[in-house]
Amino acid sequence: MTRALITGASAGIGHGFADELARRGHDLVLVARNGERLAAVADDLRARHGIEVETLVADLSQRDGMQAVADCLSSVDAPVDLLVNNAGSGLPDWFGTTDIADEERQLDLLVRAPLVLMDAALKSMTGRRSGAIINVASLAAFTPRGTYSASKAYLVNLSQWADLHYAPSGVRVMALCPGFVRTEFHERGQMDMSGIKPWMWLSVESVVRDALADLDRGRAVSVPARRYKVLAAFARHAPAALVARQARRGRE
Repeated sequence: MTRALITGASAGIGHGFADELARRGHDLVLVARNGERLAAVADDLRARHGIEVETLVADLSQRDGMQAVADCLSSVDAPVDLLVNNAGSGLPDWFGTTDIADEERQLDLLVRAPLVLMDAALKSMTGRRSGAIINVASLAAFTPRGTYSASKAYLVNLSQWADLHYAPSGVRVMALCPGFVRTEFHERGQMDMSGIKPWMWLSVESVVRDALADLDRGRAVSVPARRYKVLAAFARHAPAALVARQARRGRE
């Protein structure tokens, strides 16, 4: 792969992917809402790694923002070899108490945007018979925890199917399902994370390295860190009532 497009690239996991892929020599297309911050990230990566970096300022909760990125993914002259669907957000309260307009914006960002971008990427990549897509989901996909986990479950299911269906065409699709990662995500969502034990937090760098290693191995679902692999196995195979009881504790 020589050119990667990363959404939500100005901070957190998206920035981690940008930094690691740049270190490996990939050219980048970085997408985020904050143009000033995005430009600073691009300048830093160009200076440190000597790669080409294109920036695209877009709000992926809006149809025009989705379409602008989809058009980039459909380009014949500058094809994208790896799509990282990372842009995301969270809400501080539970569905039924939140503003439905906020829920709809989150649904567009977490479900509709990855769907639209996957569609554009798959059509382009299958034509070239090569490419890969990483959809950043969450360990929450395996437990019932409101609209956020429901959105991530959708993304995991779609990724697994797409990998099965398109692997013979040379295109791999993988869902990345990390647990708690030290980023701005929870602070920006105004979530109280004080009850999370220190051992449960992962670094962005380790999550990205594990994800890219799992992509190289051809895995359809990547769960970084051994402790979270155990928790994911529990959530998938334990009795539903027990999983639901555990899901009532905390967030994510």
